[in-house]
Amino acid sequence: MDVLRVRQDFVLADVDTGSTPGFEGKKKEAEKSLDVGAGIFAELQEQLFAGHQMGDDPRRILLVLQAMDTAGKGGIVKHVMSAVDPQGVQLATFKKPTEEELAHDFLWRIRKEVPEAGMVGVFDRSHYEDVLIARVRELAPPEEIERRYDAINEFEAELAASGTVIIKVMLHISMDEQRDRLLKRLERRDKHWKFNPGDIDERMLAPKYREAYQTVFDRTTTPHAPWYVVPADHKWYARLAVQHLLIDALEGMKLDWPVADYDIEQQKARLAAG
Repeated sequence: MDVLRVRQDFVLADVDTGSTPGFEGKKKEAEKSLDVGAGIFAELQEQLFAGHQMGDDPRRILLVLQAMDTAGKGGIVKHVMSAVDPQGVQLATFKKPTEEELAHDFLWRIRKEVPEAGMVGVFDRSHYEDVLIARVRELAPPEEIERRYDAINEFEAELAASGTVIIKVMLHISMDEQRDRLLKRLERRDKHWKFNPGDIDERMLAPKYREAYQTVFDRTTTPHAPWYVVPADHKWYARLAVQHLLIDALEGMKLDWPVADYDIEQQKARLAAG
């Protein structure tokens, strides 16, 4: 976690998108590590879920995924989160706000998707769209954008105080790698559905988005809601890194299996008698 964590004086432009901080292996080694980690992640997630089911443990995890198009958010949901019991996962995807959502404060739709106790929640995009695309596309006045940074910090402090461990991840992809991935989508019939001509328009605004992300890191990195920047030119590394961020967070909770609230020997005797 330390090598990916955003700290004071962090500069996004200094991150090598093709690097693999904290991991010295290649793709094959990463895939083996991902398989091993899947078992560890699954057991920890089940302990978190069971702790609330039997012991009313209020804690939960919230993974926030932010990235430019093609950076691999969907792959992380598919390849990392699929290792755990789906009944213990809450996935929320935030797209363009509806008319109803626009009639409320920007956090209104976010609050409705906060994971319940015992759950691992995943935000595929999030409240940060309202200070990223809203800033780049000038969808809100500057003073409103400024207000939102403080509102986000207050919101996340509230979540942390209620037992939510927050992991905010920005998947950082290079322009060259993004172009190659977009081109592959156009060359494969089974990937055409994933391509949107608007992706190219957003790509042209990449310098502005990098500036907006830098401001996000400067304004919303806090001890209780840290940001992690994950180099994402190698999909296998990004998936492994996020898996380990989740494992690290769960291990930090010092989880264990809940103690049964019934007499085990008595229940064995009842079964034997039947």
